[in-house]
Amino acid sequence: MLTQPSFGRRLKQLRQQQDKTQSDLTSPGMSSTYLSRLESGARPPTERAVAILAERLGVPVSAFDTTDPSDLVDVLAAVQATGDESDHARRMLESALSRSEHADTGLRWQAYAHLAQILTASGERTEARGTLTTLVTLSDELGHAVLQVHSRLQLARCQRDLGEADPARLTALAALRIGHEAALDSQDMLRCRLLLASVTAELGDLAEAFRLSEEACAKLGSETGVLAAQALWTAATVSTRQGNHDLSTSFLDRAMAALSSHDDPVLWMRLRHAAAALALQALPPDLDKTQRYLDEARPALNLVGTAQHHQEHAFLQAQLAYAQGEYTEASSLCEQAAASRDLLNFRDQIRLQMLQEQVRAKQSDPAALDRLRALAAQAQAHGMLDLTAELWRAVAETQT
Repeated sequence: MLTQPSFGRRLKQLRQQQDKTQSDLTSPGMSSTYLSRLESGARPPTERAVAILAERLGVPVSAFDTTDPSDLVDVLAAVQATGDESDHARRMLESALSRSEHADTGLRWQAYAHLAQILTASGERTEARGTLTTLVTLSDELGHAVLQVHSRLQLARCQRDLGEADPARLTALAALRIGHEAALDSQDMLRCRLLLASVTAELGDLAEAFRLSEEACAKLGSETGVLAAQALWTAATVSTRQGNHDLSTSFLDRAMAALSSHDDPVLWMRLRHAAAALALQALPPDLDKTQRYLDEARPALNLVGTAQHHQEHAFLQAQLAYAQGEYTEASSLCEQAAASRDLLNFRDQIRLQMLQEQVRAKQSDPAALDRLRALAAQAQAHGMLDLTAELWRAVAETQT
């Protein structure tokens, strides 16, 4: 017979498989309090208790000797303990969830949260959006404001990366409303404000986006660390879209100074990527600074970078090669970046296609101009006004 806590998990699994409540199993020899403590693992089972439970469940005593490998508790514990984000972990979670519709809601929330993390890391954002939508529903069933805010924050990020700026804005606003009603003052609330600033900028309301990002920076004051760096990076992004290159550079310099590579090596690397991108947007582009930031980022990229980060790095190298007039090299790097295009967010996917068409135009492809116009129309349809303007500038430059 299984010892605790495995016995309790197996008992709960057998009960839920038959859609029974704890009350259904109580009897003169089995109180609800004792049953609850058995399931939680707080009391060891006696032979008499096992016999009573087996009779009430209509299963042999031996049914308690094995654990279903698809049990959601065991699968979730395994993938969380190892930090596993592989395809195998995804399949295990999906299979366990499909068999556990009557499992504890909090447990299912945790499983869907980990599954969404796996899907996002692998660039499967459409699938992640569906999983995160379920996560929001579960958080509402639980009625826990912290989980409701966190679920909506993750969903809004996914929507933004899919180019769904207005749905992302509405999701972030809903998260903030829930947080305000519950009087929350958490890091997730501040991250929601930063995300709202980001999508508000995407939708063209740059003044409101700047107000939101400045408000977040002011709240943090002189703090350093991950959240401060994220707030300053958001302010830099909004300032870039306002066309204020000097202010954006100032915010980004402060963001890099606020974060040690030991605090968050991935964010530290991505800030250098952002600084390289900003240097490319200077008039004229600062190619030496771009190269320096890419060189600084490379060791961290090799150490902690995901496939998505390698794609971002290749894209930046392609932009640098184009700015240097090395069109063959730029074309090759674009192909490398495009090998797993879905790993990039919607904005960068469009910008990568834009660069490819610019390179083709330099190589005398007569259809490149029409494809650039089509990309501009696509960006406009998504309400991304500054990206649309960037594409029409590329059209104008290609025509000259």
